[in-house]
Amino acid sequence: MVSREHKRAALHEKLQLLRSITNSHAVNKTTIIVDASKYIEELKQKVERLNQDISAAQTSNDQNPLPMVTVETLEKGFLINVFSEKNCPGLLVSLLEAFEELGLNILEARVSCTDSFRLQAVGGENEEQSESINAQVVKQAVLQAIKNWSEGTDQQE
Repeated sequence: MVSREHKRAALHEKLQLLRSITNSHAVNKTTIIVDASKYIEELKQKVERLNQDISAAQTSNDQNPLPMVTVETLEKGFLINVFSEKNCPGLLVSLLEAFEELGLNILEARVSCTDSFRLQAVGGENEEQSESINAQVVKQAVLQAIKNWSEGTDQQE
């Protein structure tokens, strides 16, 4: 008898735990189990929606992640950093053309285009240039070059 009472008490305790976890207000065993089943289905649907949201976010990031750009003012010129997690064929040419249009002489540069794209360049203003340029103008020119490059690669695909 003790064993049967012990099992019954353990089952009752587990049903109450299940009831509290699933926020059920049911009193009898069957309804508690039905509520738990509904709760599990709701959780499955939430997981599915979250997986879809994650997948959609990754797809939109993978389709067109534009490179990050920073431009800092140096004593005589600018430090320009461009970074992308994927390689960007043709981007270097677009950036160099933008620097040339600005009248910016590249004094020193390090570029990596293997698995990712990274450009670190020190540019100085052309001394023959009448008007001076600031870091914001350089950054806007770099961003415009990236945008033009991106639109050109999108059309080729």
